[in-house]
Amino acid sequence: MNDTAHDPIADPRRWLEKAVIGLNLCPFAKAVYVKEQVRFVLSDATTPEALLEELAEELLRLRDTPAEQIDTTLIVHPQVLTDFLDYNDFLDNADAAVEALDLQGILQVASFHPQYQFAGAAPDDVSNYTNRAPWPTLHLLREDSVERAVAAFPDPDVIVERNIATLDKLGVEGWNTLLAGD
Repeated sequence: MNDTAHDPIADPRRWLEKAVIGLNLCPFAKAVYVKEQVRFVLSDATTPEALLEELAEELLRLRDTPAEQIDTTLIVHPQVLTDFLDYNDFLDNADAAVEALDLQGILQVASFHPQYQFAGAAPDDVSNYTNRAPWPTLHLLREDSVERAVAAFPDPDVIVERNIATLDKLGVEGWNTLLAGD
């Protein structure tokens, strides 16, 4: 890797470009990325409470900023919730923050983590990689943007199946090679 190896902002950008957009894991990501409407936030939180406070601030920032400026936000938090089970438990707090700020139906929080594991999947199952990011990441999305993107896509249910097939073909070694190179 180059000199940006293990950089909590460069790594997610590389992941977004090479995996999410490059493998077309999310067919909606490219448009907002090329328009520079993706906000990357490097959290300095070291406790779940501090991260929750930062999440609330970013939810309000996203609510109050036109989508043309910021359509989506990635909060990368390398110093807290590095264990997936702790991170997964925290997601209830993230949803509660959305509700407490009266943003349900307006914003949502999606989850990405280096150890992401779907319920019922083995830890090394390649399907987990659809939600594996280089660093623990909270992804803030606008509900209306998601609805427009899904409405424009002929069959959004196919996305998950296609992603698993893509990752099955690529394999874990191919995934690692993809993200390691420049």
